[in-house]
Amino acid sequence: MLARLLLAEGRVLSDYQLGEILWAKNPPETYQAQIYTYASRLRQRLGTDVQVVRKGCGYGLRLLNGRFDYHEFTRLSHLGRAALQMHRYEEASAALSSALDLWQGPTLTDVTDHLIEAEGPAIEEARMEALEGRITADLALGRHQEITAELVGLLGANPLRERLRAQLMLALYECDRQADAFAVFHDGRLQLEEELGVDPGATLLNTYQAILTGDLERLNPHAARSNAPSLFPAGRQTRFSMISGAS
Repeated sequence: MLARLLLAEGRVLSDYQLGEILWAKNPPETYQAQIYTYASRLRQRLGTDVQVVRKGCGYGLRLLNGRFDYHEFTRLSHLGRAALQMHRYEEASAALSSALDLWQGPTLTDVTDHLIEAEGPAIEEARMEALEGRITADLALGRHQEITAELVGLLGANPLRERLRAQLMLALYECDRQADAFAVFHDGRLQLEEELGVDPGATLLNTYQAILTGDLERLNPHAARSNAPSLFPAGRQTRFSMISGAS
């Protein structure tokens, strides 16, 4: 219940919505009374840093003095993506690395299967987008040698993510491994055809053509360096952890 209220970002969730997360399609007849009990227990455990508010036929959660790691991840990711769009690659890499450093293990542990199914894919996609953004910044900064091994591992775990494959191709090419870069493309083309029955998308094809012609400027523009700002606010707060160790 705490995890779902945190993910609601202040929105009020009805008793029915909370009941569905807690018991799927088979809530007990006393589910509203049990939710009321859970809300009371949360208030006792969380103290004055957090308000669990009853509104109408539902509950909302307000963080008065606390930090929720997934919200912090989202904030840093937005900073990083904005810096990336403005070609401030040092700043983008720093912000996105700080966001990804919050991930110290699997997310949404010890919650119901229904909550994992409802929220898990979007959270994992947000992590992958931040990771790919950080790699884009690192490539623009010329860190090809440092991230090639990381990209090989990531692509092994996510073979159908075309952006990762394109990034590995670029890193290999910049490491004077053109043949390996082309092999990565052709392996991906075969996998896409065999598993999904589709051709490579624009990102992968554009990277392949850029490597063929040696025209990488549109894929890896000149890096405009800038100092990253302070990313974490000071002060002691209650901390809610969904993507790292509990505290």
